Amino acid sequence: MVVGDFLYETEVLVIGGGPGGYTAAIRAAQLGKEVTLVEKKALGGVCLNEGCIPSKALITEAEQFYKLSRLADRGIEVNSVKLNFQKFQNWKRDHVVSKLSNGVKTLCTKNNIKTIFGEAVFTDHQEVRILTEHGSQRYHFQNCIIATGSSTKELPELPFGGRILSSSEALELQEVPKQMIIVGGGYIGIELGTAYAKLGSKITILEASKNILAGTDEQLVQVVKRNLKKLGVDIHTNALVKQSKVMEGSVQLNVQFNGEEHVLEAEYCLVTAGRFPNTKDIGLEQIGVKLNESGLIETDWQCRTSIPFIYAIGDVVKGPALAHKASYEGKIAAEAISGMNTVIDNIAMPTVIFSDPEIASVGLTEQQAKDHGYEIKIGKFPFLVNGRALSADETEGFVKVLADQDDRVLGVQMVGYQVSNLIGEATLAIEMGAKVDDICFTIHPHPTLTEGLLEASEALLKKAIHII
Repeated sequence: MVVGDFLYETEVLVIGGGPGGYTAAIRAAQLGKEVTLVEKKALGGVCLNEGCIPSKALITEAEQFYKLSRLADRGIEVNSVKLNFQKFQNWKRDHVVSKLSNGVKTLCTKNNIKTIFGEAVFTDHQEVRILTEHGSQRYHFQNCIIATGSSTKELPELPFGGRILSSSEALELQEVPKQMIIVGGGYIGIELGTAYAKLGSKITILEASKNILAGTDEQLVQVVKRNLKKLGVDIHTNALVKQSKVMEGSVQLNVQFNGEEHVLEAEYCLVTAGRFPNTKDIGLEQIGVKLNESGLIETDWQCRTSIPFIYAIGDVVKGPALAHKASYEGKIAAEAISGMNTVIDNIAMPTVIFSDPEIASVGLTEQQAKDHGYEIKIGKFPFLVNGRALSADETEGFVKVLADQDDRVLGVQMVGYQVSNLIGEATLAIEMGAKVDDICFTIHPHPTLTEGLLEASEALLKKAIHII
């Protein structure tokens, strides 16, 4: 028999082993389904291997290195601080990424999920051909979940290669660049730019729109911009890259901003101009799966596509490209396949930007609330007077709580030290339809950063204790 001629059968085929895909596979297996998971590169997808996890390792390393030289005022004197960046990269790969990836592999194995490394292409409504390094296999499925994720956008004037980097390549550098130009002032550009600035790089950020972190509450962004300035980061908004030239040891950009043409040169250029869904070249058009004008797959409230037994989740469907959103949708799809009445019914979807300081938000912003016709109340509390923030010497930022006239919590925005770990409580409050008093009547431990949410809530009700 010729390899690839045999037709294999599976109840559920999951295409993509990122946070959404492997979560969907595991949940389907828990519900008694026979599951086959197809992954192109490595389990955990871009998030675990090339994005969320390695970038947070870099951000943490940079923060620790940066702080060491600034502890003298607190009585800690450290001499001759050195950075072995190659050693850090090895640690990140072996002790962070590999451990988590192996953990996902173990979970799949323990749940009896068959994992195939290759690329799946639809050849029929219920059949795919999986291309592997050893040839190809044909699989017939009863139900399929598409979780192929997204890829970095490449700009025509900034083709990847050499000294023009994608975010994945920037995370694998073996030495800290002397200078780096970052094209794109979204969350990826700001996170990586901040990290490399703390490690000693001279960073220049070019953003095409009028402000960095577009779509984020301007009050939160201002705090981050102040810190970027302290780090010596140059930010140019309304900036348009006209041309690039890669030279030996550097890259040169012709850029227009402030109404003038400029020539900028750096050791590397990092392009973070957004991402696009991985929905091309997998056969969706041939089988009639409906896509919108952006290439996103159209789905219903159970993640079902225009073909009833094919589902789609994560970055290939509408909504923010977030790992936790993909995981949530993966569970919905798996449960729908298993006959459950589960639907997407979340009210709140938290977002976090690991800038300095961090930004976290959930629910409506002030502008969104006004656009929805709400008359809002606002409570705000600065970390400057929070005991835990003071003791950690991390007093920048604040917590802001928004509510309607009936005191129902509509949104919470935070900027400050470790607010990524605080936004979960606010998310739960909005998801449960909590009122501001529900937060106020909940005892928060002292001294902790969580008191910031309590104090902001009390400020909204005009009964704050620790601010005037």
